[in-house]
Amino acid sequence: MMNKPAVEIAQLRVRRGKTRVFDGIDLTIPRGEITGLLGPSGCGKTTLMRSIVGVQRIEGGDVTVLGEPGGSRQLRRRVAYGTQGAAVYGDLSVRQNLRYVAALLKSPKGDIDRVIDEVGLRAQADQMVDSLSGGQLTRASLAMALIGVPELIVLDEPTVGLDPVLRAELWTLFRQLTDRGVTLIVSSHVMDEALRCDRLLLMREGRIIADTTPRSLLADTGEEDPDAAFLALIERDQREHPSSRRAHRDGVGS
Repeated sequence: MMNKPAVEIAQLRVRRGKTRVFDGIDLTIPRGEITGLLGPSGCGKTTLMRSIVGVQRIEGGDVTVLGEPGGSRQLRRRVAYGTQGAAVYGDLSVRQNLRYVAALLKSPKGDIDRVIDEVGLRAQADQMVDSLSGGQLTRASLAMALIGVPELIVLDEPTVGLDPVLRAELWTLFRQLTDRGVTLIVSSHVMDEALRCDRLLLMREGRIIADTTPRSLLADTGEEDPDAAFLALIERDQREHPSSRRAHRDGVGS
């Protein structure tokens, strides 16, 4: 079972309003790794993540997550989704927020204290969320996703707006999670974060333009930094798909 991919997507088609976001994409995401989903705002990252966790209405295709249909009831405790922005109640403390999620998931006793320590919020555990700093707020949202020991964690731009030190600390935590077998899908439009991933899915205008690794990305383009490498891939994609120019709207931060 562990040799099977965490996510398998075949011919996924999604339409939002009159705009076709995906027109039959295929991809596979391995288990126990950090897969980075990278690309500019509006390329479809959020829609793809929503499709994986089962909260996006799809027009066609198959999404299989941990061997089950995406969004199925069996995945409720096995998959966690951290949305853009803080998915916490500001008028409750960190501990109260976690207690609420733990009750919904019927998580093991001690789970709340475990995740508080994992995200480094022991000193702020009984503090109101509205009084937290930006970095602490991000950690509180991540703690919500960690309740219940999920096998797959999907995080939509979790480091946006954070300073380099806080970003580095979060990526250290992400690596600790994969070291114990958790699969992470992390979206970002900050290309230097690509080097922290095991695998990369680079997106543009609703298409996967590269399914690669950090080392292969640089080697394939002959560039020394991920920003230049991604620009090189965009230029290559423009040459190979000159007729792909189309209006593409995918919501804020998608």
